[in-house]
Parts: sequence; structure tokens; C-alpha cells
Amino acid sequence: MVKTILITGGSRGIGRATAIMAGRRGWSVGVNYAGNEKAAQDTVRAVQQAGGKAIAIRGDVAVEADVIAMFDAVENTFGRLDGLVNNAGIVAPTADLADMSVERLKRLFDINILGSVLCAREAARRLSTRRGGQNPGRGGAIVNLSSAAARIGSPNLFVDYATSKGAIDTLTIGLSKELGPEGIRVNAVRPGIIETDIHASAGEPDRATRLGPTAPLGRAGTADEVAEAIIWLLDDASSYVNGALLDVAGGR
Repeated sequence: MVKTILITGGSRGIGRATAIMAGRRGWSVGVNYAGNEKAAQDTVRAVQQAGGKAIAIRGDVAVEADVIAMFDAVENTFGRLDGLVNNAGIVAPTADLADMSVERLKRLFDINILGSVLCAREAARRLSTRRGGQNPGRGGAIVNLSSAAARIGSPNLFVDYATSKGAIDTLTIGLSKELGPEGIRVNAVRPGIIETDIHASAGEPDRATRLGPTAPLGRAGTADEVAEAIIWLLDDASSYVNGALLDVAGGR
């Protein structure tokens, strides 16, 4: 079935890989981005070249008005919404918690936790088969991006990031039970060491190369490998999967 999805943080890394993979299925994709318009437009073109439709949508996931506008843009352009990939997230340079500023903590939690909750809330409002009065939603799927850090804890690296992803796990479990009766499946993917730009944001651009071999599979993963799991959870092929925390971490 051809679907329409919104991917937050969809211009790079796992979000971009997911958008392109959706395009190969002929899906329509809203590619949300925070500031890098060029990367977003490049992703839109890649989705279109793959066989899908796409639009770039600028917005800060931690700002309610921006979130509502993102969903409006997808529905106004494509006429429907079938799923959300709650992917937008940040990480800060590695540090001990005792050395982290409150400004750093607020920014990270605003984007990683508040942003994910706001986007999930908006998806719930629009997808629910019990809401919308005379025009209820048709159900759908939410895929949250957690991390293996949620269960590892990332001591001396980024406990704040790990904490934010622990919140995503809890959000996933709770919403899967809350929204299942309303026709919405909610699952999460927990990537391990993946070859993306996020490591440079933490001040360790070589982290995937360095730590990848320590995974039981002996290497870092790729954004495409994570995207495969996300697309499966969005697709009808996973129609009885709800509340799952799917590790894509090479056994780490």
C-alpha cells in the first residue's frame, strides 16, 4: 500500500536514508529539517529520483506551532497522513554529567524529548480512528528513534543523550497501549554504532570506525540498515507489531 509519512530530521543520516527508501516504494514523504535547506532539498530530489514524492518542511520540533505546521503541510500537499518517523534528535560533545551546563541539558531535552512528544501527540490527533468528529483518522504507525544508549547509559560520554532516549522507550511503550485501540501502532528502533554525522556532533567523528569493531558483528552499522527496520515498522507487513523496541545494534 502506498503511504504518506512525515520524517522529522529527515535531511541527513538515518532520516535521509529512510526517506529515500520510502521513495523506492512510491511513498510520499514530508522531509522536515531545522536549518540546512540544501540538505533537505537534496533529500527531496533523491526521494523523487527513487520513485516517490516529497516536500521539504522547515520547522523546530520543540516549537508547537512549527510541529502543527509540519503536519498541515504534509496533509495539504498529499491529502493524507499514514505515519510518522520521530527521528529528529541531537547529541552534544562528550562530557561527564557533572560538567554539563543547564543550557546544554535544556536544549537537548527540548529537542529529543519534548520534540518527540509533541510530534507523537500531533500524529495521534490526526491518525486516530476515534478523533476528528465526522472526519476521523484512518489509523497508522509511529516509529520513534531511540538508541542503544537507552540501555547502555553512555557513562562518561553523554548520559544526557542516553537519558533522553530512555524517555523515548517509555513514550513508545505507553503510547502503544494508549493508541493501539485507536488504530495506531507505536514502535521504536534503537540503533547502535551507526555511520552517520552525529558522531562529529559529539566531537568524535571517527567513533563509528573506532567502536564499530567492538560490536559482536564486528562493524558499525549503516543508515540504510536502520532505515530497513523503520520502513518495515511503518509498513503493513508489521501489522501485529506494537510496543516493540527493536535493536539495530549488531548485537551490542
